[in-house]
Amino acid sequence: MLAAGMIAALVAVTLMLVRALKGPTVFDRLVAANSIGNGAIVILALFGFLAGRPAFLDIAITYALLNIIGVFAVLKFFRYGPLGYDAEEDGEVR
Repeated sequence: MLAAGMIAALVAVTLMLVRALKGPTVFDRLVAANSIGNGAIVILALFGFLAGRPAFLDIAITYALLNIIGVFAVLKFFRYGPLGYDAEEDGEVR
């Protein structure tokens, strides 16, 4: 049963990859990239259970935290521009 779940997750990640490549806007691609990360987390967890190695669940949780931080960084970049830019230095206050 877990093997069927693994195959379904792989098919879902493949469809998400197609969406990431064909997305009409940048935000569609960002959502698809986040979904691919979530799919990778599911695949890691299922592989850990199939292989009998629960350490893969810890790796999946760590990857989930990195995925969240990465999405917030990209959203901040799209909202405010370069991450090292300070608008107050140039006298521009938003």
